[in-house]
Amino acid sequence: MEKKKVIIYVDGYNFYYGLKNGGARWKRLYWLDIVKFFERMMLPDQELVEVNYYSAIPLDDQQAADNQDVLFSANLINTKFKLHLGRYKKKKFKCQNCGFKNKTYEEKESDVRVATGMLVDVFSKRCDITIVVSADSDMIPSVEIIKNFAPDHPVHVFVPPTQKSFALASKCDHVVWLGHYKARFVQSMLPEDLTLSNGHVLHRPANWR
Repeated sequence: MEKKKVIIYVDGYNFYYGLKNGGARWKRLYWLDIVKFFERMMLPDQELVEVNYYSAIPLDDQQAADNQDVLFSANLINTKFKLHLGRYKKKKFKCQNCGFKNKTYEEKESDVRVATGMLVDVFSKRCDITIVVSADSDMIPSVEIIKNFAPDHPVHVFVPPTQKSFALASKCDHVVWLGHYKARFVQSMLPEDLTLSNGHVLHRPANWR
């Protein structure tokens, strides 16, 4: 029997913070072989076509940016891993009570990129099943469009560890709570040291050990 083709769309910011919010017991799992993990989540009648990962480079934390770059470089060895980078925008804010001023950074473009990717792939019939990995209700409009115009196309949601998204889950055909699958995360770790084709060696970031 021919297997159903699956494409996965990962809201990287949401996925990362799902792990981070789990504290020390999830910290080592940042160093994840992302394709291998999602392949372990496939059912026997499913075939993983690709994993689209959406993120942005931090502007206010060089160590975080360096760690992220190493993780992406390690995962890009697998041709099924597709990286899509948005951007962070500086955002100023002022406390209404005390007048204190500060700045923060807001991730831009990722939600739109996820939505666009999902819709293009569904309507061009690149996959039989769409899986979105997020707990962000901003994903709901794109899920609704798919269900309205391609009602027979299954849309599943994988909710990141420590996250909840009952609103998004209610719009999808199937929900998986990834926090229940820690063993599969552990089984999907990248090697401590990984050599690229150009001879460069990648190491697990020290603060991810």
